[in-house]
Amino acid sequence: MCLPEAVRQVRNRHPLEILARVVMPDHQHAIWWLPESDADYSTRRALIRAGFPGAVLRFVRHPNGPLVKGGHLRHRQCPVALRGRGRRLNSPCRRRSHANARLTVPVDGSSGRKIWRLTPEFHGRARFLILGSVSPELIRASAESLAGRVAHHELPGLGLGEVGEARWQQCWLRGGYPRSFLAADDPSSLRWRQELIRTLLERDLPALGLRLPAETLRRFWQMLAHYHGQLWNGAELARAFGVSEKTVRHYLDILASTFMVRVLPPWYANLAKRQVRSPKVYIVDPGLLHALLGLGSLSELMGHPKVGASWEGFVIAAITAALGASREECSFWALHTGAELDLLVVRGQRRLGFEIKLTDTPRITRSMRSALEHLELERLYLVHAGEHRFPLAERVEALPLRAFAGLPKL
Repeated sequence: MCLPEAVRQVRNRHPLEILARVVMPDHQHAIWWLPESDADYSTRRALIRAGFPGAVLRFVRHPNGPLVKGGHLRHRQCPVALRGRGRRLNSPCRRRSHANARLTVPVDGSSGRKIWRLTPEFHGRARFLILGSVSPELIRASAESLAGRVAHHELPGLGLGEVGEARWQQCWLRGGYPRSFLAADDPSSLRWRQELIRTLLERDLPALGLRLPAETLRRFWQMLAHYHGQLWNGAELARAFGVSEKTVRHYLDILASTFMVRVLPPWYANLAKRQVRSPKVYIVDPGLLHALLGLGSLSELMGHPKVGASWEGFVIAAITAALGASREECSFWALHTGAELDLLVVRGQRRLGFEIKLTDTPRITRSMRSALEHLELERLYLVHAGEHRFPLAERVEALPLRAFAGLPKL
């Protein structure tokens, strides 16, 4: 019996409505609506598993491809097509309207590679919810066989728009991972993040084909945390780590390609000034940064030398999310004379500048005036930790963190 048939038989006896379902290589995710009079989830799940045997041999025909052989597959691994019809479901469950969506997993017969494809077929407005973690098979297959036909969306952690402005300190300390943010207390959150780091280094990165000792990458990651928000200096890190500069750059590329580290490039133009051309490095999630630094509470964070750099990275992520800016549109600007702008967002002819200070008494500085003069900014914002928004000079405004909703969209 195949998975759709097993589900169909269970639904005949125990009504349920499947709002969303995604089949991954070794598991599946689903969202169900159950009737109030019969909300026994465990029974339905057990019956579906009993009706879907551990070894299944079946064939799947892809709409645009040949007949392919599925092979012996373990429980919940059969490559099937999932369909939701564009009608109201006539079941005793809560009724909802669905658009058509199909998830198919064909196999390329010439090379034996799995090709994942999500094909939306809908008329009118629709909303899709895709659940699941990053699958190494999915990433490798998309890179090998779907070039030019696949788009990747980077899903960031929880932000200010989701947790609320009143809880920004908790989001800054614990980071954007939901289980870390929602932990019962700060020690539990720190313990979860430390275990996450261990899992990433010992299991997830090797699963992506990155053959590097976990302890080596852990020591580099911890060392990089102390350079958070600073210019990349490969020679200095190589001397401190006891390897070549090329090797530490390779380590950095690994963490950047797995979205653990953000490399912010410099912006430079043909100015009569010596401009900095080395990138800045940030740990993407502030919670992971604090776990690597061993900071488990807000008081420990506020007394640490990296508190300003941590605040800067947290605010940069919040600004880019509020503006909807891509990584390619974000950079920083600095001169060797000392003038610097923490974040420059450029889209077309528009240029917005952001200077970030962990203070509640913001003041305009010579660096900000230099950035206004040389970069021809449309507007410059000084983001601070205070409560009020007010102008500082022409085209310069002090902006508190909680006022990001008022930023102009690019």
